[in-house]
Amino acid sequence: MHTQTERCVRAVQSKDARFDGVFFTAVRTTRIYCRPSCPAVPPKPANMEFHPSAASCQRAGFRACKRCRPDTSPGSPEWNVRADAVARAVRLIQDGVVDREGVPGLARHLGWSTRQVERQLLAELGAGPLALARAQRAQTARVLIETTALPLGEIAFAAGFSSIRSFNDTVRAVFALTPGELRARAARPAAPHTPGTITLRLPFRAPLEPSNLFGHLAATAVPGVEEWRDGAYRRTLALPYGHGIAALAPRPDHIACRLSLTDPRDLTHAISRCRRLLDLDADPVAVDDRLRADPLLAPLVDKAPGRRVPGTVDPAEFAVRAVLGQQVSTAAARTHAARLVTAHGVPVEDPEGGLTHLFPTPEALAGLDPETLAMPRGRRTTLLGLVTALADGTLALGPAADRAETRARLLALPGFGPWTTDLIAMRALGDPDAFLPGDLGVRRAAEALGLPGTPAALTARSADWAPWRAYAVQYLWATGDHPVNLLPA
Repeated sequence: MHTQTERCVRAVQSKDARFDGVFFTAVRTTRIYCRPSCPAVPPKPANMEFHPSAASCQRAGFRACKRCRPDTSPGSPEWNVRADAVARAVRLIQDGVVDREGVPGLARHLGWSTRQVERQLLAELGAGPLALARAQRAQTARVLIETTALPLGEIAFAAGFSSIRSFNDTVRAVFALTPGELRARAARPAAPHTPGTITLRLPFRAPLEPSNLFGHLAATAVPGVEEWRDGAYRRTLALPYGHGIAALAPRPDHIACRLSLTDPRDLTHAISRCRRLLDLDADPVAVDDRLRADPLLAPLVDKAPGRRVPGTVDPAEFAVRAVLGQQVSTAAARTHAARLVTAHGVPVEDPEGGLTHLFPTPEALAGLDPETLAMPRGRRTTLLGLVTALADGTLALGPAADRAETRARLLALPGFGPWTTDLIAMRALGDPDAFLPGDLGVRRAAEALGLPGTPAALTARSADWAPWRAYAVQYLWATGDHPVNLLPA
């Protein structure tokens, strides 16, 4: 997108918020970079240059606009759609891998050399992995500076900086303000709060239809791990440095997020997981325009535009829950999962009292006695085969996973068919084109609309919906009378 100069200029002149995060506008005369929807008077086209990332702007010597705060814009949807190694690298950097393991660790996850990682990211994003991680650290620092009362020295290390000096230098270079000045300029002073609790806003591209998104999470919530309380979805998080609890509530122009962390260094990782859970980097206009082109889907899209695909905060957890949900009701799947949580999950303390455990890890489940599982023998075999593959590293899920390879490995496991594999691809791997033609709810909805009812014929018809067939599934599911489609009271 950033190479299409005329299109970018039109987007900036019309202040088109759909392109926020897709590209960034740098102004040569002021040395400031903005999001396309910046409310300031647009600069002359001759003074504009366009970049694919905030890190690229910062690398070129531009500082963030204090008015539109381009560093807080939603992420580019491109990196969720694409399945190549560069997209996987971006997702890993967003997940904090460079901060924890350095560039060599990122390269190991991708199976590349560090030189190849540097070269590919520089070519596509205008910045290498260290610059991308630096930009993300700067944004994390800004969130902590403006929303908490933590001392600035603690914020430096919580945001991932190796020293106070690098923290000060980066904040000054990116925002043209010192950390102290940034805190003083905050719209509202950081109020006293419970230690370890951080309140922030998660931006998204409008529109966002919250009914099926939060309805699905609430209706399938595992007792002790998830709950719906006071208009917010709450759940426990297992994080690299400790654990946390996230509370997420839909608002007209953002998602209200409250994070309670045992270690503030997990902030970047927790935000990344919450955004992935709610599919907040999607481009709903592009998705809906594609699906609306089918006259049979158009009424569903027009009725409630902006549906998202519910994701997960832990791909391994979701894979286990997908197996538990094979050929049983939502209530039965929750019961099976709750038993595993009580027996094998790590207990946590929740100040609000509703959450009790982290979901058990594959390592904790790999050694369980199959006779303790109240389910058919075949499903026991499927579950144990999955957790064993996850525990020994034979199967890897998450931001670095190659979608095609992971599908093949899932299908090779006993008891895994297309439905389970595609469900995991859709919600755990974030594949926007995953499709469930054999799902009973999808087939019933398709037949009611006049679409083909058989899996083969429906798959053929769905080719026109690519690469957004996972979103078509959400629109089809939403025609049913089920709690997953309703925003809880």
